[in-house]
Order: sequence, then structure tokens, then C-alpha cells
Amino acid sequence: MLLFAILTFMTLVNVLVFLEEVYYMYRKLPGTKKEIIIWVNAAAPVMAITSCVGMWIPRSTMFTDFTASVFLAVLIHKFQLMLISESGGKKEFLKKYADAKLQLHTGPLCCCCVCFPRKNIHSRTLFMLKLGTFQFALLRPVLMFLAVVLWTNGTYTLGNSRADSATIYINVFVGVITITALWAVGILFNLVRPSLADKNITSKFACYEFIVILSQLQTSIINILGTTGVISCVPPLPGPSRASYMNQQLLIMEMFLTTVLARMIYRRRYEETPALSEDEETKDNLQNSTLCLNGKAIDEGLQKV
Repeated sequence: MLLFAILTFMTLVNVLVFLEEVYYMYRKLPGTKKEIIIWVNAAAPVMAITSCVGMWIPRSTMFTDFTASVFLAVLIHKFQLMLISESGGKKEFLKKYADAKLQLHTGPLCCCCVCFPRKNIHSRTLFMLKLGTFQFALLRPVLMFLAVVLWTNGTYTLGNSRADSATIYINVFVGVITITALWAVGILFNLVRPSLADKNITSKFACYEFIVILSQLQTSIINILGTTGVISCVPPLPGPSRASYMNQQLLIMEMFLTTVLARMIYRRRYEETPALSEDEETKDNLQNSTLCLNGKAIDEGLQKV
């Protein structure tokens, strides 16, 4: 019960830190950026909440996993849109990188795409990159919903790798669309990384990758250990349920650290260049006009002398 109380408290603090960050973003950022950045920063709190609910109510694991998977799919697409937004928007992005070449041999398909030629960046290639993440945001929720429906019917079972089960086919298809989406984000990140170094884009990408790896790779490894018997049965929980139980507790702690780290990374950039208010902009323009007029008057006086 003490462990449950500590993890629940960490989840609550996680949510409060995120709400404080949302309030800050709404005050400091323009409308075109704040929505995307808030979506990206909401990933860790949502993962922590779903893991906390699954920890307290073990039978809700499939539904909490479904919610986390849907949000993760949206996160990957939103992060790609954030890269474009930080570059000035679509038009400015195409103008800035008109002469650049896309590096296709990047993770997670770096070994398979070494022979691919470098492509010019234009509206069509940008659309294809955005389509690579949008298909994941669209298909992943559909597949997870299908998995939940089959699970209620007893057809879908976690860890079942038999050829006659629906589990293996759903997992393979989810793996393919996940790799495709991560590949599209990696290509765009390698393109914008040099020009967005002053906006901590590498740290933001590392934080995003941390969330994806923990929510996908760590969960898969722990579930495999549970189904193969490495994580043993401890009554009243069987091996797979105990593995899921351990994964949820780990995710709560990891997402708490990720939220704190993301708050430091995203706030640091926007505190360096605070936005001017309307009164400050008006005052600044008047001062500039006065300086220009004084400079012109001095020049005219010197010419007369």
C-alpha cells in the first residue's frame, strides 16, 4: 500500500507539473505553436495516468493500453508537425530547405536504405513524410480497437504467437506502421537539426524518443518475459499479469522523470526570448522613430556646418 501511495502521488505531481506548464505555454507562446507543443508535452502525463489506473485496476489493462497507444500515435505525428512549426511553418520550411537533400538512410531503417538516392525537399516529399506519421495516427487506434474487441471475445491474447491466432498478425502490422512512422520523423529531424540547434531540438527529440522506447520496447520486452516464464507467477497474479503490473509501476516513475525533464527543456528556450507585449512594442517603436529623427537632424546640422 505504501508503494501504491507513492506511485499515485508521483502521478498526481506529474499532472500538476503538466498543468502548470500548459498555463505557461498559453501565456508565452503564439497560437500556432502552443497547441502542438502542449500535445507533445502531454504524452508523459497521459502514460502515467493510464499506468496508474492499470495498477489499481488490473483488469482494465487492455483499455488503458488502448488509450496509451492512441495517444502515442498522435504524439509521433504531432512531434513531426512541431519540427515544421519550429522551422517557421510549411512555406518557410520549403523555402529554407529548397536546396537541401533528404537523408533516407536513418533509423530505424538505416541498414535497408543505404542505397536509396537523396531526394530534394518540396511540397510532395513533405506531404509523403507527413503521411508516414499520419497513417500511424490513423491505423494504430483502429488496430488497438480491433485487439480490444477480439480480447473481449477471447480471440486476442497477449503473448500468443501461434500462426492461427489474430495476435501475431495484429502485432506484425502494428510493428510495420510504427517503424514507418519513426522513419519519417527521423528523416525530418536529421534535416532540421543543424538549423534548430538553438532551440534545443536535439534534447526535445531525445525526450520524445525516451517516451517511445519506454512505452513500446520496454513494454514488449517485459510482456515477453512474462509469457515465457522468466517473470514467474506469484499468487494471486500469473506471470503475464505480474509482468504487466511491473511495467506499469516502472512507467509511472519513468514518466514522472520525463515530465520534469521536458519542462526544463521546453521552458528554457522560451524564457531566453520573452515575447513583447503590445505596450512594450509600441514604446519600442516610438523610441526607434525618435532615434531615427534625431540621427537625421544631427546629419543635417553637420552638413550645414
